[in-house]
Amino acid sequence: MLLLEVVLHGLTCAGFLARRGAIVTIYEKYSKLGGILRHGIPEFRLNKDILDSAIKKILELGINVKYNIEIGKDISLEELTSIYDAVFIGIGANIPWKMGIQGEDLHGVYGGNTLLEKQNHPDYIGKKVAIIGGGNVAMDCARTIKRLGAESVCVIYRRSEKQMPAERKEIEDAKYEGVEFLFQNNVTRILGQDKVDKIECIKTELVKKEGETREVPIDIEGSNYIIPMDYVVMAIGSAPDEDILSKFDLERTKKGYIKVDEEYRTSNEKVFAGGDVIGQKATVAYASRAGRDAVESIIKYLKK
Repeated sequence: MLLLEVVLHGLTCAGFLARRGAIVTIYEKYSKLGGILRHGIPEFRLNKDILDSAIKKILELGINVKYNIEIGKDISLEELTSIYDAVFIGIGANIPWKMGIQGEDLHGVYGGNTLLEKQNHPDYIGKKVAIIGGGNVAMDCARTIKRLGAESVCVIYRRSEKQMPAERKEIEDAKYEGVEFLFQNNVTRILGQDKVDKIECIKTELVKKEGETREVPIDIEGSNYIIPMDYVVMAIGSAPDEDILSKFDLERTKKGYIKVDEEYRTSNEKVFAGGDVIGQKATVAYASRAGRDAVESIIKYLKK
């Protein structure tokens, strides 16, 4: 028997394992499957009917699903390893990073991943919103907030446009929809009494440092300026939920991810992991491939 805590990696892994004859059970913390595809990507980018159809085909392989159960909260990893022959953890990394600057705790500052997942948006009508970051999460936040009626949405990125990690189409779509961009700028402070009122930015220049392959942004001294702002969204990256991972008793990397070997096995021989929770590249295509690759290692272990 096999347990899968599902996001995209888990769904892919579940499907391939079922085809190989494994008895698969998915534990899903929400009432519907889909992980980041359902709870993190806006409807205008991914039609949920298409997602539902794809999931239905996977479940028709005979996969069991237990909904509204979150590993580390509703059931422990120790319990799961006592029930199942192998466990695959693919819970993702959806806790937004912070910049460590003044004002991050003011009312009106949101984490991009959490905003997309929980959909706990404030009223943006007539408001100015700054999105800090340059990846697809930043683009999704910017486009979503613009569609929700914000007066202005500005993406602030400390590098150049060509260095943005977001997909080119997402950048162009955001521009077409009226999202503004401030390249080679960085936010140094968020200002306000109890809520966001302004942000302080500083211009940057790109410098090629010795031994570095990529130009790095350096603040230009004295180039600081103030912009009126109502809301700030941090979309600079995300990390695994430390409250959950600390309960697993698994070896971790220096950056806090679950440590795995080349076969996706953790420090517990019965437990495998993949995707964002081990620090893998966070794209849909890569996630799907990673889930498929993990299957071979799990099957190999189960046949021992």
